[in-house]
Amino acid sequence: MAGLRMMLDPGKTGPEALKLEENLRKRVVGQDHAIREIVDVYQTFVAGMSSPGRPAGSLLFLGPTGSGKTRAVEAVAEALVGDARAVVKIDCAEFQHSHEIAKLIGSPPGYLGHRETKAMLSQEALDAHHTDKVKLSFVLFDEIEKASDSLWNLLLGVLDKATLTLGDNRRVDFSDTIIFMTSNLGAAEMNALLRPKLGFAVHNGESQAPDKLARAGTDAVRRRFTPEFVNRIDKMVVFHALGEAELRQIVDLELAAVEDRIHGATGAGAIELAVTDTAKEYLLHEGIDARYGARHLKRAIERLMVHPVSNLIATGQLEANDRLVVEFDSRLARLVFMKEYQATEPRVDERAAAA
Repeated sequence: MAGLRMMLDPGKTGPEALKLEENLRKRVVGQDHAIREIVDVYQTFVAGMSSPGRPAGSLLFLGPTGSGKTRAVEAVAEALVGDARAVVKIDCAEFQHSHEIAKLIGSPPGYLGHRETKAMLSQEALDAHHTDKVKLSFVLFDEIEKASDSLWNLLLGVLDKATLTLGDNRRVDFSDTIIFMTSNLGAAEMNALLRPKLGFAVHNGESQAPDKLARAGTDAVRRRFTPEFVNRIDKMVVFHALGEAELRQIVDLELAAVEDRIHGATGAGAIELAVTDTAKEYLLHEGIDARYGARHLKRAIERLMVHPVSNLIATGQLEANDRLVVEFDSRLARLVFMKEYQATEPRVDERAAAA
């Protein structure tokens, strides 16, 4: 007699991965597909089902500048170990020549100054931010297409065997590491596909956009990298250009970050920050640039919000426990900063009382 059978749900997300997904959605805007791919890699790692002898995951993020590729990596580290600086970040623009690889693996014995050359990819660097609950490392190769062939060849062994031999013959284990790579390859083709939809325009034909974007990105990657390198990457994830709705959410996130910075600068008696809707609209208007995405918006907030508030704090115009209201003055066509006092008992007009 056959036993009872129950339908299982392989698409269900475990509690740890679900918590990561919720945290990423609070930090990364408009890239749900990328979040899902990251969560899948993490759930596989938590279940102990990562490929043996390989890194926990290797992901190549593609897409236009300012779409959140680097931010997504930092958000993973924030969500899992509480610190965006837990990411070992390799700026590939600094590795355009083969001899610069020594900065990653250290110089071999016998070379002048080899003891002073600290390998960026040492085991100590990978494990520095492990916690009791999360023993997972994060390495980011930013703008991977700018690196020399020597770095790509170095990565072949890391992606395939999860090991790296340093200049002094020590071995580094990458089996508990997620390797992220970012690239702007194919960004021009993606922008051409999305040009009618960038900024505040209406998004038409959205159902066809993801497939076309993915094809543009992956085709550019295959033209640039060797098949051996491409075949060792677990996932290629395309980040989409951000539209008006996403940029509005980013304004709120960036203003919350500004308020955190104010709190950090003013200590226990924190300054309360209130930004009106018209002020947010002005920041959004000043920060929109289809070529640079959210990166241009962040620069606008630094210029129009952070620098003026810094001046107000430095000159003593704002002090602990004050409330700062930021408004847009249409007559002056700029933001104005007001210190709001708590309401008190109404003042009595002495002349009226005497009459």
